[in-house]
Amino acid sequence: MREHYDVVIIGAGVVGCAIAHELSRYKLTIAVLEKDSDVASGTSGRNSGVVHAGFNCAYGTIKADLCVVGCLEFGDVCKELDVPFRRIGKLVTALDQEGVSGLEKLKKMGEKNGVPGLEIIDQAEIKKLDPFVSGIAALYSPNTGITNPFLFTVALAENAHENGASFYFDTKVTSIISTEKGFRVRAGKRQIDAVWVINCAGLYADRIARMVGINEYKIYPCRGEYYILDKRIGQYLNMLVYPVPKANEGGLGVHLTPTIEGSILVGPSAEYIRSREDTATTQDVMQQLFLEAKQLLPYITEKDFIHHYSGIRPKLTGPLVGGFEDFIIEDRKDVAGFINLLGIESPGLTSAVPISRLVVSLLNQKVGLERKKFFRSQRKGIIRFRELTDEAKQRLIQEDPSYGEIICRCESITKGEIRSALQNPLGVKTLTGIKYRAHAMMGRCQGGYCLTRITELLMKEGALMPEEICERGPASYLFTGRARI
Repeated sequence: MREHYDVVIIGAGVVGCAIAHELSRYKLTIAVLEKDSDVASGTSGRNSGVVHAGFNCAYGTIKADLCVVGCLEFGDVCKELDVPFRRIGKLVTALDQEGVSGLEKLKKMGEKNGVPGLEIIDQAEIKKLDPFVSGIAALYSPNTGITNPFLFTVALAENAHENGASFYFDTKVTSIISTEKGFRVRAGKRQIDAVWVINCAGLYADRIARMVGINEYKIYPCRGEYYILDKRIGQYLNMLVYPVPKANEGGLGVHLTPTIEGSILVGPSAEYIRSREDTATTQDVMQQLFLEAKQLLPYITEKDFIHHYSGIRPKLTGPLVGGFEDFIIEDRKDVAGFINLLGIESPGLTSAVPISRLVVSLLNQKVGLERKKFFRSQRKGIIRFRELTDEAKQRLIQEDPSYGEIICRCESITKGEIRSALQNPLGVKTLTGIKYRAHAMMGRCQGGYCLTRITELLMKEGALMPEEICERGPASYLFTGRARI
């Protein structure tokens, strides 16, 4: 039996979910198809969570225009969707005179792009803003901010779902066939007829494009590895600290990023790799990250590292060229009804909502979209118990005693928060899904204390048998059964 939708979006990363969110304002049937078991399972969930101001983007590019707009409005979007966001500012630091000339270039490019508030400051001013940071000069960007990229993507998806969009996980697209009325998409066990198909497949966007005969693009996977530092180091860093970027590299250089939760990220590296799934971390790169981080913040020691991970950028430039290309966002004239998005790497998180409006405008020009009379613009996220006042905590515990039981000691995450994560509107019941929604298993012990307790909740309240419990999806089962009954 075939299903019918007006729009099929391929990929549930931040851009795919933002487009679903924006389209759900209109009288359309929308399906989002994702090959993994949750949103933000690829590039979108494995980045620094930086909301960029836009001074690193080449002047005149779509990327620059959308990034600047996205940064300025990011706070309003997060307030509406109940997502944590803070404008903490950013320092791009020069360690020598050659770096100072690089700061001048960045400032001029940022000002041409319309980035407000940029200022080059000397060593004394650096020490006033961030006393423990090294550098002889820095470009100061007051509007740069941080968010939680997974929670931002979840919020967009949940609000889109509440407004009628359907999400299908573990549903890999295997073929797209053009028909008289649009497309027939085969994904997993589903056959879907759609008028429009929007390609937001990230690292696999070139392969999706080839399914409809678009062969001129190639994605080059570029891996970035990260360290996570213990919260102890947070006292030494007030804002984002970056080096002056080097020409023709695949990233912006190893930087220090305070997170919403209070820890610090070190990274990412930039290494072109063959596999689009190889999110390993490597000893040589980890050592290099440590050495480069100490140049920016000398107080870091090896004992401060509590975890490491990597993400992969979907680059349009290969290792012989390096650097950055502009976003590709196109309404294909040769494949009517197919909207193609490729190369949405950094600052894709910052630009996601403006990208979604651009895509919707392309559809609107073709068919004249009709707005819904009622759209639920507000979305409420999971209560962050540790951030409440003592009085608010007491009231909440009286209303629901599960908020009085700590499940994750490192991060002070309560049973009530784990329950809320388990009851998420998208129906995700993996350990990783709970981890990133509630921020459990992400502290110093990395789940050593709370993993068994969360597993027990998955069985009792998620109605899962031990053999059904997965870390991320069907290929990551944790148990084969019970040792004793």
